[in-house]
Amino acid sequence: MSDIIHLLPDSVANQIAAGEVIQRPASVIKELMENAIDAGATTIHVLIKGAGRTSIQVIDNGCGMSSTDARMSFERHATSKITEANDLYALTTMGFRGEALASIAAVATVELKTRTADSEVGTLLEIAASRVVRQEKVSCAVGSSFTVKNLFFNIPARRKFLKSEETEMHHIIADFQRIVLTYPNIHFELISGDDIVYQLPQGNLKQRITAIFGKKTRNLNNQLLQIEAVTPVVKIYGFVGNLDAAVKKATQFFFVNGRFMRHPYFHKAVVQAYDRMLPPDLLPPYFIYFDIDPANIDVNVHPTKTEIKFEHEREIWTILMVCIKEALGKFNVIPSIDFNTEGQINIPVESQGAGNPKFPQPTVNPSYNPFNTTGRQSQSGSKMLSAWQQLYETGKKTPLSDEQTGDESAFSPQPQSQEKFLFDKTEESLFFYRERYVITSVKSGLMLIDRYRAMERISYEQILLQLELQQCVSQKLLFPETLELSYDDNLIFKEMSDDLKALGFDFEPLGEGIYSINGVPALISESANMVGILETMLHNTRELHLHVRTELHHSLALEIARHYARSRRHAPSKEDMLYMIDMLFRCQNPNVTVDGKTIVTILSDEDIVRRFG
Repeated sequence: MSDIIHLLPDSVANQIAAGEVIQRPASVIKELMENAIDAGATTIHVLIKGAGRTSIQVIDNGCGMSSTDARMSFERHATSKITEANDLYALTTMGFRGEALASIAAVATVELKTRTADSEVGTLLEIAASRVVRQEKVSCAVGSSFTVKNLFFNIPARRKFLKSEETEMHHIIADFQRIVLTYPNIHFELISGDDIVYQLPQGNLKQRITAIFGKKTRNLNNQLLQIEAVTPVVKIYGFVGNLDAAVKKATQFFFVNGRFMRHPYFHKAVVQAYDRMLPPDLLPPYFIYFDIDPANIDVNVHPTKTEIKFEHEREIWTILMVCIKEALGKFNVIPSIDFNTEGQINIPVESQGAGNPKFPQPTVNPSYNPFNTTGRQSQSGSKMLSAWQQLYETGKKTPLSDEQTGDESAFSPQPQSQEKFLFDKTEESLFFYRERYVITSVKSGLMLIDRYRAMERISYEQILLQLELQQCVSQKLLFPETLELSYDDNLIFKEMSDDLKALGFDFEPLGEGIYSINGVPALISESANMVGILETMLHNTRELHLHVRTELHHSLALEIARHYARSRRHAPSKEDMLYMIDMLFRCQNPNVTVDGKTIVTILSDEDIVRRFG
């Protein structure tokens, strides 16, 4: 039998390595930016075209490379960071394996121009699919300029599975942010085509955070609390948000020794520090940095180096939680009892000779007759009666009327089977309990309906149907509102624009990510925070990565339906209750909300009899 095992050619081995290191254009930018930082650059420019598919250029003013180093840098496992295995446990640089440039050159065309400060001329090196095309002398600035073109040109399958330009741009911005947040002392620029996405001058950490997320989170500069703890085990510093900054999907970053990481265990320490201060569905933003002895961590766990093992994990968890609690107390975020009596009203104690205190004497009208109603309707009573009459008239005009919702048959052509929920359709059988629950009699007992959840379910299915039929109604705003978006949010907004218009939003661009909101869906009250609703939709779309139209319609319809249900605060009339019940049982699933919460429950006759023994 002949031998069948052989060594892979270098070009094939590099392509296999590229599959782990270079997953998309964002991976190329990350590796080249980290190399520039390790080269001591103080200015780094990133220029991209076609979201990195067409070309990526990273220019830095670092130390540069000689002609020999430039050629060697594209060889596998060629590195200046490691000479022996023990060096792996004392690393303070970003890259060290020597796989990045070899992997990039295996799947793209790479052109490098580089020069050191002590050289008069630089080196031009061009490599395509791991093959050197040319190497020659060239005039260039000190530092390095990498140009990567036609990514995955020799692997059509990988190129085919790249996402849309908008999606790839989101990944580029995410990786760019993780790097620039670690090095506020470096000037960074990110340019996409003719658009300047980020222009970040040198500054301190808080200025860098505000420059990146200032548009996305209003008043961010005043919502950040500084944290700091220096111990023999670890140094922790950075910023956490106060209670006003908490949102459902907060911006959260961990960094260790200048490297972004994910760490669910440390995230629990942050959440624990805010225990009982925030609702369970809200999370605080944080930007937390760890400086630790490299010998006490292992960054060589995952190819992307975002999963890091710590030797003293439990101790760091405790230090982190205490550090955040201290910051919250220091900035008076935690409510406390104030025992300082300065400035308080002085209530003197009784002194001798002051006489006995006089007690108030109640006055009684002995001729008062509570059963005499003649002439007793005061002016205030008339006003109260008028207010109730006005409330009754307002209840008749609830948006859940036929005028607002249109023909019932258009809402649900096939009503749900109501054998279990046959109820008395007379107004006398209805009762409104605790300003939320509608109670009515049914064949088997009493039916209780959560009014807000019912309206959410009705509105949700109605909006979905209107989206499918393109029949959403819009109402103009008397005073248009302004929506200002960051570059990455503006990309998402453009993707969502057709669906938002189908929902009933009317807006026009004013340039540089600024929009004028001129109209909103008819279900939304004019007094609502339109900008907040749109920002929530954007956030959900970004975090959930919704790209399929069906999923996007679901998310948008659910957000508007929830807002509509929360805005219904007036007491409904009996007519409105009957209409709501009828519309609820025309829904596809009247029993539970979209997220599985109960809408309808039955208290059976047997249960009632059993409770009375």
